[in-house]
Amino acid sequence: MKSKVIAALGLGATVLVASQAAMAGVSVGFNLGIPAPVYVAPAPVYAPPPPPPPVVAYAPAPVAVVPVAAPVITIGWHSGRYWDGRRWYNQREWGYYHGGYGYHRW
Repeated sequence: MKSKVIAALGLGATVLVASQAAMAGVSVGFNLGIPAPVYVAPAPVYAPPPPPPPVVAYAPAPVAVVPVAAPVITIGWHSGRYWDGRRWYNQREWGYYHGGYGYHRW
């Protein structure tokens, strides 16, 4: 019985070695150059962005325009103060600088 097992193992090893040797070989191929069918994706299509939403302009409420007169300040006395074109003086200062009303520069 032992010899049958050894013979079976030897035969299996021989078949295994012979199959490995049979796989190692030289192969020669011949090609006619006809390409296989290939799927080509279509070109991307440009889709412009959607237009902006419409702008609704509401008419402003009517406003009455009243002309405003520009203030006019003239040189001279105004409510107890004197304007000389550059600055305001009260009566005491004006008298001091102009020698009036009993105020004198010393």
